[in-house]
Amino acid sequence: MSHDLCLYSKMAALSPVLVLTYLSYFHSAVLSFPLDQQSHDTSSCGYKSCHATVPNMLNVHLVPHTHDDVGWLKTVDQYFYGGRNDIQHAGVQYILDSVVGQLLQNPERRFIYVETAFFYRWWKNQPPSMQKAVRQLVDQGRLEFVNGGWCMSDEATTHYSAVIDQMTLGLRFLNDTFGPCGRPRVAWHIDPFGHAREHASMFAQMGYDGFFFGRLDYQDRDNRIRTLDQELLWRASESLEPPYADLFTGILPNGYNPPKGFCWDQSCDDAPIMDDPDLEDYNVDDVVQRFTVAANSQAMAYKTKHIIMTMGSDFQYENANLWYKNLDKLIRYVNARQANGSRINVLYSTPSCYLQELHHSNLTWTLKTDDFFPYADNAHNFWTGYFTSRPALKRYERVSNGRLQTCNQLEVLGGPSSRKGPFGAGDSETLREAMAVAQHHDAVSGTEKQHVANDYARRLANGWQHCQVVVSNSLAALSGSSAGRIYCDNLNVSACPLTEASKKFSVNVYNSLARPVVWPVRLPVNASAYTVLDATGTPVDCQVVPMSKATQQVRKDRGYAVNELVFQAQAPPLGYSTYSVSVLQNGPPSASAKSGPPAAIENKFVRATFDPATGLLDSLTNLETQQTIKLTQNFYWYNASDGKSSISDQASGAYIFRPNSSSPFIISCTAETESIQTPELQEVRQQFGPWVSQVIRLHSNSKALEMEWTVGPVPIADGQGKEVITRLDSSIASSGVFYTDSNGREVLQRKKDFRPTWDLKQTEPVAGNYYPINSRAYIKDDKDQLTVVTDRSQGGSSIHDGSLEIMLHRRLLHDDWRGVGEPLNETSGVFPLGLVVRGRLLLSLTPPALAADAHRPLAQENVLQPLLSFTEGGPPPGSLLEFSGLQAALPPAVHLLTLSQWGQDSLLVRLEHQFQTKESKEHSVPFTVNLQKLFSTLKVVGVSELNLSANQWIDEMKRLDWRPKMALKPLRKPLGDPSVWEVILTPMQIRTFILRVAPRR
Repeated sequence: MSHDLCLYSKMAALSPVLVLTYLSYFHSAVLSFPLDQQSHDTSSCGYKSCHATVPNMLNVHLVPHTHDDVGWLKTVDQYFYGGRNDIQHAGVQYILDSVVGQLLQNPERRFIYVETAFFYRWWKNQPPSMQKAVRQLVDQGRLEFVNGGWCMSDEATTHYSAVIDQMTLGLRFLNDTFGPCGRPRVAWHIDPFGHAREHASMFAQMGYDGFFFGRLDYQDRDNRIRTLDQELLWRASESLEPPYADLFTGILPNGYNPPKGFCWDQSCDDAPIMDDPDLEDYNVDDVVQRFTVAANSQAMAYKTKHIIMTMGSDFQYENANLWYKNLDKLIRYVNARQANGSRINVLYSTPSCYLQELHHSNLTWTLKTDDFFPYADNAHNFWTGYFTSRPALKRYERVSNGRLQTCNQLEVLGGPSSRKGPFGAGDSETLREAMAVAQHHDAVSGTEKQHVANDYARRLANGWQHCQVVVSNSLAALSGSSAGRIYCDNLNVSACPLTEASKKFSVNVYNSLARPVVWPVRLPVNASAYTVLDATGTPVDCQVVPMSKATQQVRKDRGYAVNELVFQAQAPPLGYSTYSVSVLQNGPPSASAKSGPPAAIENKFVRATFDPATGLLDSLTNLETQQTIKLTQNFYWYNASDGKSSISDQASGAYIFRPNSSSPFIISCTAETESIQTPELQEVRQQFGPWVSQVIRLHSNSKALEMEWTVGPVPIADGQGKEVITRLDSSIASSGVFYTDSNGREVLQRKKDFRPTWDLKQTEPVAGNYYPINSRAYIKDDKDQLTVVTDRSQGGSSIHDGSLEIMLHRRLLHDDWRGVGEPLNETSGVFPLGLVVRGRLLLSLTPPALAADAHRPLAQENVLQPLLSFTEGGPPPGSLLEFSGLQAALPPAVHLLTLSQWGQDSLLVRLEHQFQTKESKEHSVPFTVNLQKLFSTLKVVGVSELNLSANQWIDEMKRLDWRPKMALKPLRKPLGDPSVWEVILTPMQIRTFILRVAPRR
């Protein structure tokens, strides 16, 4: 059915006038922003471009490729240009130059490319003649894009919203540039260190037919080789109706390298094919014989008469002639033996061509429903350290994601003046690209060199500077005030020059969520009493408290305030509220810190008690449900193995976590404490030693207990690297089971010393039980569930029943021999003695049946925290002090995942159901959203639905069907939308739309 016919069928119930109006807008939008460029010939790309295979032979698919890290040992710029070759010889621009030249010489040759961030940069520098030649290569399927995101993202430490954004950025460029022939059919994650179920779900919803990767646990691989299960069907969601999130998944045979002895890059030492029989070094017979052995050996581990060989590796093909000259010969000489009875056929291929042959085999495939974490490449080499490596960068990436969403939204709400207004020209693209680069599997993962980590942070900071202009312009347009705005980026350490010095200022609180929020504002100040007025001029309860010693120490020279002003701000959905703050009096704060812990801190929802002898947490109570658990919490460190400079004695490093003992060392059995108790705020400030402190905090309306931890500089004078954890020990009977989220969305069950798909031989009782925690983890029994919401990606586990431990910081003195070539020992100009990191954990205690109702919105608030901006003095007369971009708040289960400008009068909108099926009686049900009733300032006049990555119309997204070995339940009939404007969301569903809009008068 054509797209137009689908639209007509959807609109059959609408009036003829409305249908005609809608279609005129829709076609205008399609013409302005093509998803399929009809000028491109689609007859010979994709599956139609594949070389013929030979039945009843072993067909060996040679896939020429390069793996180009978007930063790792060198920065993104250094990799592209070929700078700093003293670190690593690599220059991506030369790879693309060379490959294109070689492809043009021989139409049989093939090449795949992955990282759009590099290709986009190269493409912009090409003359029209070269761009025309490359378009022809793409149209003919000779140059094929796989994966196609801005980068090949990490899977353990990335948040799903940032992954979707970076994939959309790369795929949109390919679509706009090459049309349907530029659309990848295959997801390709050959280098990430473990694989997340949510990534597979997203890839399926983006329209990919299959997924290939290179790394999996060595025990898992051995088992799959024995059972011929290296290719499988991954069911990547427990909530979405199959096959909506089903993805065929293949495990590559050699990681992503060629078979041993067949690397013909300039970086390799393997002998070329010398085919002059008059030469002493003639080796054709030897090459063919070795290749035959390699092919037959590989074929024994796979099901079909087709195998794939990845002919390339890191930054290879800078001199592509070396590779192609030898591959041409290999194909010719191996296939020539068919005349003498050989049953091997070799061909140039791509992952999609190989996938097509697997599909043609019409086999059934083993079904997998868990994920591929943790990853180990040997008995003592678990790659679980990077779940926490570079915790400050991980937090900065998460904060930057929230800032990008705010920037995107305000660019829409503020209209054209947001990009060019009273504060100059701004853009969201700079931060969008910086965030996309930060998703790379050697970026937010923390597995890059220090100077590269610094470059990622610099890019994020530069992107935020561009976005600040957009935000200021938009807020000026919405409020009617062009007063200068200040953004205090060091509020996490209570530093803000304006609030510290000014006697009167305004605070704008922008909320990017589609529901109202109440948020605790905490500002560094020097006076002792303040008046805070909300947008209506009504006084707001506030409190001035003394700044903690830990904050004063970590702040260094970035501020001079001695107090903090605390109040609760309320912000409307997709909007802002403005608060006026004025000094009442100077002097000591009205609330003072008292030595020693209180017996308890509590509000109407939560009570936490403390042991007076130790100063430590003792119990936690949910006052609404009248449930109490014993709960203690402390800080520990694992002594990192040093490896003694050999791989056999593995050291902890940026990638690998290897403690030399299963029992961590306690930092202190007691904590020095002081407490603050006011009607609005209660705190217990704990000092565990010179380098570890914590504030346990309850605001008056909070249903979660806040733990703000500060760790560092981690001491190393004893010559020992340290992996610092916090551990919560409770009375919950968890029976060795705990739960972690996958990329911030669906939750997976974990069981100590267990893998669902093979019999685990546990060799590392701590590191082998660590999993990535992106936003939450919990333990539970029949009565109680303790959930911890994190503010960044971290590693964690439940080593003991009733216990949850989360790794907070790592400082190591040895490299782990996985390529980065330096220890994870972070220092800076601000922290020359070692990095100090601050973070926040939120604890909630609920009955299991009610837990998701609490932790789902709590985690979303933590990811998308309100943005605070400040102006000197009071609000200008006549300015609009409160605004909401929505007509009404969305239901609690519905999240506005994306709101960004797509074209001049069109928006990209994603609506997400953020609950899993069956996890909430109230919210795990379908919800309906009326698109025309969304926005308060914009009228929706046209709508069309796309796939998750916004590069195909949803009703044109046709994927290959795969048959699992197990019998399938009959598919439920999908819920039909009530109308073209009203859309239904079912649990865990994300729906993506282009909306054509006009200003609402």
